[in-house]
Amino acid sequence: MGCAAEVISLAEVRASQARRVLRDDLHERFDRWLDELEADLPATHVTLSQLSEAIWFHRQSLSGRIAQTIAEHQHTAEYHRSSLSGAGCERELTARPTVSRTVGTLIGDLDIKRPYFYCRYCRQGYYPLDKALELSAGHFQLDVRQAAADLATELPYERASSLLGRLSGIAMSRERLHTLTNEVAEGLGVLEVAPSRTEIDKRVSEVAAGRFRRPVLVLGIDGAFMPLRPDSARGRRPGQARYRARRARWHHEWREAKGFRFYLLNGERIVHVMSWHRLQSEHDLGEALKQVKEAGLIPEDTVRLCVICDGAEWLWKHVEHLFPDAVQVLDYYHCSEYLHRMAKVQYDDPERAQEWVEATLTRLYLGKIGQVLGGLRRMQPAGDDARKAIDNCWVYLNEHRGRTTYRKLRKGGYPLGSGGMESANKFICHVRLKRSGAWWYEQSSNQMLALRCAKYNGTFDQVFTRFQRLKSGT
Repeated sequence: MGCAAEVISLAEVRASQARRVLRDDLHERFDRWLDELEADLPATHVTLSQLSEAIWFHRQSLSGRIAQTIAEHQHTAEYHRSSLSGAGCERELTARPTVSRTVGTLIGDLDIKRPYFYCRYCRQGYYPLDKALELSAGHFQLDVRQAAADLATELPYERASSLLGRLSGIAMSRERLHTLTNEVAEGLGVLEVAPSRTEIDKRVSEVAAGRFRRPVLVLGIDGAFMPLRPDSARGRRPGQARYRARRARWHHEWREAKGFRFYLLNGERIVHVMSWHRLQSEHDLGEALKQVKEAGLIPEDTVRLCVICDGAEWLWKHVEHLFPDAVQVLDYYHCSEYLHRMAKVQYDDPERAQEWVEATLTRLYLGKIGQVLGGLRRMQPAGDDARKAIDNCWVYLNEHRGRTTYRKLRKGGYPLGSGGMESANKFICHVRLKRSGAWWYEQSSNQMLALRCAKYNGTFDQVFTRFQRLKSGT
């Protein structure tokens, strides 16, 4: 027992000595920082503004030195490692002269001098300290990348670069910011930005608390048009800059970013669950929905699933295949818009057209779809265009006759409009990508959309954990 007590006491003494050495080193570095600070302050009559400006200017110098000192004490063995077993051939390698590396973090630059090992048989070099500290490749580390991407997903690159420098003291050009953001978003798919089933179940249980019926989980599907430029616009064009700037030698286009959103209804507000937007084909959107379905992310046994879309046939094809038991709703406002277009062709008098639309919507709301279809068959066309519009309207309503029982849907607590999906289009797509003068390459726009989806899905940190894992090769 006495021997054990002595061992424990010796360990405590060693830990105490290590802490004392660390604190002495920290005090020494702090004294150096104070000397630098005092040199920038006036001898007398220091104002609060001057003091704040001086400390703000030198803040990263202090925090960086503190971090570097703690790292040196925490990884003393790696800093002074003299031998290493090679990962490939397992030969014993001898340390070569130390190699200095400066890494940028949000708390300042760290100058790290670490031993280097090289195996001439495997032709591979090793920095064990880099692995111990989990350093990222390149100068800027993960925390800087995450802060930069956080700004870039909300603001134009030039503005994000300016704010990053002002708020953190880190100078990063907009070109570098663009590159770092795209690197993080490379290869992101719907499952990489989707929350886990555990997180989704948590949100469902919060909404379901104190309720008799299961909460309504809505799936909205829609598109938002994005301004694009062709890949041929990349690179410098020949000729002098002052003439090149007069007219771009490429033509822009608008393409639809198709996406979907799952959200819960909670009284007068909605609870976001998951979004995925991308410049993609109808097939690709269906495949993304299929991945979500097969991953088991949608708790269909604990919610009442409702799908609300416009009248596009391809949307309902995917819905009926993947979620056959879901309640289907034809968006009331898309339906109203369709009826208004038909009435405008049939009636010259705007008041008569308005009366017919309102009467038709009332019958649809009351579930009298048969009367509406019969009325369309009995309607006397005003001309050939009206006849075609009436026939198309009959086909449109007949195809969606089971999705227009609006009063019954309202009583069941289901939504009638796709406002939740339109809101996702606005905040995820339009706010960032449809700025004045912005034209995107397709790949860049998809990467930006993936990051914004991750941010609203609550998986932004998860995306950077994945990025760090890929960079480290683990």
